[in-house]
Amino acid sequence: MPHTPADAVTVRLWSLSEDVTVEHDEGHDQVVLKSRWGTDCVERPVPEVREALRRMELGPVVLANAADQHFDLNAVMLPVLDKLSHLVVHTLGADDLRGPLLSVFPVAQDALFTLVWVPDRRAVRLSRGMVLTRLDSGLSLEAEDSPHRVVLHRPEAALVMAMLAWPVTPDKVKAALPLPLQMTESIIRFLAAAGMAPPVDDDTYDAV
Repeated sequence: MPHTPADAVTVRLWSLSEDVTVEHDEGHDQVVLKSRWGTDCVERPVPEVREALRRMELGPVVLANAADQHFDLNAVMLPVLDKLSHLVVHTLGADDLRGPLLSVFPVAQDALFTLVWVPDRRAVRLSRGMVLTRLDSGLSLEAEDSPHRVVLHRPEAALVMAMLAWPVTPDKVKAALPLPLQMTESIIRFLAAAGMAPPVDDDTYDAV
């Protein structure tokens, strides 16, 4: 079992796929992103958006670090990233200095990633046809009906994933594993948002 501090807190990180290059025009009228999907443009970006995209090209970042405390992240930054969702890698980190827990990579141009609230007593299960591959960086999860690929970087994420091989509710997963409750909950939410852990019944999640 991994030794994880009981007070470890998860952190949401954002980056751009490795094949994405970011070009800034001298007039600051637009930012051009080039990738395997072609070219995407962000017109008339505010400085905070330009800075966030610059940092995201270098690796995972906390978006709030690219702006001052008065910047409305939800109103300005997130709509831009939603339009660029096929270029964005979503990483779940922790504040324990042991590296990220998992990362969600887009593998289709229609890859939308929206974190959802998974009710504690709503049974979930890994998607059918899940393919598990061992990598040097961890374990890779792919499903034929998901536009994402998930890489589990740490044993904590793999433990949660293993619990979802059978229908199980999040409250039972949290009770069974020796992990911080918030960490277990966040891993399940990321897997659900990536299309890897749908509900067992036909109900839908409540988006947050």
